Amino acid sequence: MSGVQPEKLRGRRDKAACALLLATSILALLRPAPLHAQETELRGEVSESAILSDQQRKAGSLVLARQTAANADARDNAPARTYLPASADAVPDDTDAANSTTSVFDPPQASDDTSADTPTPPKPRRTSTARQNAADKAKDRATDKSKKKKSTTAAKDPTTTATTATTHDTDSIAADQDAANRRALPIDSADRQKLDAGAERITAIEGRNKKPEDDPFAATGVRWGSFVIRPTIEQGLTATTNGDSSSAGTSALLSETALRFTAASDWRENSATIDGYGIFRETVSGYRVHDAQGRIEGQLNVDLDKEMRAIAKLGYEAVPESASSPDAIAGVSTQPLRQSIDGSIGVEKAVGKMQYTLTGAVSHDFYGDAKLSDGTSLSQKDQDNTLYTATLRTGYEISPALTPFTEIEVGRRAYDQRIDNEGFERSSTRLGARAGLQLDMGEKLSGEFSAGWLREAVDDKSLEAISGATVNADVKWSPQRGTMIGLTGKTTVETTTTSGESGDILYSGRLTGERVIRSNLTANAALGLDWRDYVGIDGHDRILSAEAGLTWWLNRYAGLTTRVRTEKLTSNLPGRDYTANSIYLGVKVQR
Repeated sequence: MSGVQPEKLRGRRDKAACALLLATSILALLRPAPLHAQETELRGEVSESAILSDQQRKAGSLVLARQTAANADARDNAPARTYLPASADAVPDDTDAANSTTSVFDPPQASDDTSADTPTPPKPRRTSTARQNAADKAKDRATDKSKKKKSTTAAKDPTTTATTATTHDTDSIAADQDAANRRALPIDSADRQKLDAGAERITAIEGRNKKPEDDPFAATGVRWGSFVIRPTIEQGLTATTNGDSSSAGTSALLSETALRFTAASDWRENSATIDGYGIFRETVSGYRVHDAQGRIEGQLNVDLDKEMRAIAKLGYEAVPESASSPDAIAGVSTQPLRQSIDGSIGVEKAVGKMQYTLTGAVSHDFYGDAKLSDGTSLSQKDQDNTLYTATLRTGYEISPALTPFTEIEVGRRAYDQRIDNEGFERSSTRLGARAGLQLDMGEKLSGEFSAGWLREAVDDKSLEAISGATVNADVKWSPQRGTMIGLTGKTTVETTTTSGESGDILYSGRLTGERVIRSNLTANAALGLDWRDYVGIDGHDRILSAEAGLTWWLNRYAGLTTRVRTEKLTSNLPGRDYTANSIYLGVKVQR
């Protein structure tokens, strides 16, 4: 071996070493991988959320280590601090321990001063061993709870942990964490969008503006049981040229009070309504006037089945005899009070397009005594009477909007006093027939009108029967929203106890209009025509009237109202003509 050159020996050793390294490398490659490595390779791609959680865990571990070391140095010298939970759900188990130390997971206190990151240590104060042990236990419990909620806290505020670091290394970790958050933003924003979509829908429904009211100054009403009552009161002064609308009337200033109310039920199937009014007039100065009048009536609708309905009505009225009435008594201080009680019940039945209605009605009128100027009274009981009627209507529905009909009426008027004070038998028998058209076009046009003939034969043969054409109408037309035009017509048989006279037929017609100029300003107008045709004598009366008014609502419950009116009666009978002009100004209150 001594003869071998050193260079050759080194070359052989180098070759042997290379061979050994090569064999070792081959064996290392042929050796199977550990189980944990295989499991790691079979997991597939790592999600961004996993990367984010890993980075947050590393950042938290690094910051935890740094803060633990810093807290260990300053623990003995740190003052007692109030426990601040790591999240909204964290609650200290030991109040004393929580008040004596601060958890390492406490969030940093917000401050505008950048020097707050490195607080100046306070004066040293050493705590007792028992208190320190309690503080360590509280710290461990807070650390366990923080670990359980770590993922939730990081998702809500992923930059909270990174902002607690005060070195360049933690700043780098925060930058990497922000980058990871930006990559994960599409996933979070998609989830938030799904949640926010429902919130936006809820906000849109709840925040939607309410539909404005059709009449913001209409009465709201007062609930009483199952009824809603809407009362109204007017108080004002009337200046008139004719205090009682008579041929002998003179000018006067009157105090006028009007009470009105409506009540409607809110039942599920059937319905009921009650209407009433009362008007009181008293002289303030001028011609003496003292009267009161009023009426109340109710209606009940009951559905018996799908094709049958019952309608019941009941009313009471008290009105003094008008000074312009044919039965007015001259030379009295107070005209007699006429009271009426009326009721009816009807049944409606539909058979295909045919409609049948049978109605029975009763009306009783009774009169009070008239007070004469000399203080005595004059009885009017011979005018008390009761009218019984039965009406059969038959209609055919051409369309839901048009239904022509015919009516037949029979009745009997019976006087309480069979022979009046003048010796006449005033009871009579009634017979009438009418044909008309019923309209139902919703709010645009509705109502009905009819024409026919009516005859009421008096039992006393010396008295002529009351007969003549009849016209009745009740139509409402709305050409546009806020405007309502009405047409009413009525034919009334007026009886009398005047010697040798049977009575008269009164035709009354009214054309009314109402316009909402503004939501709180309403205008109304009316034109009237009355024609009275006397039976047994050649006489007639014609009454023309016109009225215009305004109502200005100060708020929903109070307003100012005014109206002007003119009325003129012209007759071919002596002592009946008169003219009355008046103006009214008052306050209207409703509920």
